[in-house]
Amino acid sequence: MNSIGPIIAASAAAAADQRRKEEEEGMATYSTEDLQNDWEFKIVRANRDVFHDQAALTKLVNEEKRAGWVLLEKFDDSRIRFKRQRTMQAHDEQLHSEGIDPYRTQYGMSPMKNKMIVVVTALMFSLLVMAGIMYIFSLSMRP
Repeated sequence: MNSIGPIIAASAAAAADQRRKEEEEGMATYSTEDLQNDWEFKIVRANRDVFHDQAALTKLVNEEKRAGWVLLEKFDDSRIRFKRQRTMQAHDEQLHSEGIDPYRTQYGMSPMKNKMIVVVTALMFSLLVMAGIMYIFSLSMRP
């Protein structure tokens, strides 16, 4: 069984995550006014390009608005940057009691679940290939 496939997939995913984070550092510039006016910032990420769909983007913006976050910019179809006044932190306890995380940075499936699905799928595919090879080998052994 080829156990290197899932390791390579996980390594490639980690490298892609690092590249995206480095790219975001260059894209997320802050003006002096932003920093002096006591704004805080966050980037919400999705594992897929879900923000291409206007309904998903609107849903995210409306959810974040409840915690005082304002859409600042859409980097691409999987990353959105928000800002809010630090004074909005006074409402965070109430939001937590309503099940809202004002500092969430992930939309949809968590990266860990996503990676687990990739690894499990790769393992199942490997097992399926091995079963096929064993079946073909057993057919060739028949007289």
